[in-house]
Amino acid sequence: MSKGIDRRTFLKQGLFAAGGLALSGCMALPSREREPRGVAACERLNIAGVGCGGKGASDIKATSRGQNVVALCDVDEHRLGEAAKLYPGAKTYTDWRKLLEQKDIDALTISTPDHMHAPIALAAMELGKHVYVQKPLTLTVLEARQLALAAKKYDVVTQMGNQGHSSSGLRSVVKTLQDGVIGRVKEAHVWTDRPIWPQGIERPKGAETPPSYLHWDGWLGVAPYRPYVGKVDDKPGCPYHPFRWRGYLDFGTGALGDMGCHLVDPTVWGLALGPALRVWSDGPAPNSETYPTWEIIHCEFAPTPYTAPGFTMTWYDGGKRPPREMIPLPETEMKDGKPEPVKITTNGTLYIGERGVILCSHGGPPQLLPKEQWRDYRPPVVPGDDHYQQWVRACKGICAITGGFDYSGPLTETVPLGTIAVRFPGKKLEWNSKDLKFTNEPLANAFVHHRYREGWQLKGL
Repeated sequence: MSKGIDRRTFLKQGLFAAGGLALSGCMALPSREREPRGVAACERLNIAGVGCGGKGASDIKATSRGQNVVALCDVDEHRLGEAAKLYPGAKTYTDWRKLLEQKDIDALTISTPDHMHAPIALAAMELGKHVYVQKPLTLTVLEARQLALAAKKYDVVTQMGNQGHSSSGLRSVVKTLQDGVIGRVKEAHVWTDRPIWPQGIERPKGAETPPSYLHWDGWLGVAPYRPYVGKVDDKPGCPYHPFRWRGYLDFGTGALGDMGCHLVDPTVWGLALGPALRVWSDGPAPNSETYPTWEIIHCEFAPTPYTAPGFTMTWYDGGKRPPREMIPLPETEMKDGKPEPVKITTNGTLYIGERGVILCSHGGPPQLLPKEQWRDYRPPVVPGDDHYQQWVRACKGICAITGGFDYSGPLTETVPLGTIAVRFPGKKLEWNSKDLKFTNEPLANAFVHHRYREGWQLKGL
């Protein structure tokens, strides 16, 4: 973990004390608290999976090697049934609140749509269960802050599902930045090829009875109620489940949420960034339903030992990129005697330093530019780790964790801050991290958190 960020101080900040994290009775959850069960290195961890399809399936598989899968939960009975075939000894549930009543669970993977990460993780941690939660950790800034506080309060092992955090490539980028090879970094530019799902669209019209295998109320969870729709423009297929929810304001965090916790990670870690000071967007605003088709978002941070004053990180998605002339690579290169266009990674980061430039792809090693300047330089190679198994080992007390909520909570806060900035295009929003509020735009504070649907509230959220 970056030593440049004082996480203990960070977690003490905010208006919300850890004592306010208790769940309200309206969710009908167990109210007890307990210490995590001590699991010896030679024992098997009892793992439950909430969200069993897609990324959930791979999360369960990757964390359960050599362990016991004792419970599975999914609101889609088709996906639940497929998972049950792989883990025939596991009890199955369509309601995660019922799953949490199963007493032999030590740890959970949580791989649901973004809006349900915090409620499930918070409930599990209060019961003394370790959690592995998919990125982005939360939908709102307050949720991210509260999960970090809860992890500390309940003394459980936590990990966010940004697997690249443990990769050799990303760790090598971090070391190169902190070694000061290119001097202090003046600016960073981060881009992605997302979204690869619909955005900039209105709410689908119509209302249908959900299919019998899909527990629609449970899928909505804390989000405001909306009717199920099974087709759009007379084409079959739900516009929300199982994947296209990412573009909707009620359920996801758009392209920034999908890839930000991956691509922004080496910048936050390698440059020891604290909370953003201000954030603003150059692009269009979302409509009342979905994020816009493209975004350019800027975050300015306080100086650190690795950054120049006024350091700014800029995010691009929806086909937007930093200007090509910022990347000191030729437009073409010779291959087989013919000039071929030089391809730039579709998901990457560019660091502009005082003495040079670093270009890296998603999870890839640092490439120092211009090439002629760094012809004799060999970037460091830092060994990687298995992100999933690191969490399993940490649950047994074998090793320390590097992507726990003390780090990934503050990292995640940059995502919902960006999604708020998109709602106020052209306005520089001044952010007071200690008080969790914007000081120059009261309307923006309404999006620091949202109200949960009746019957799904949590105290403190």
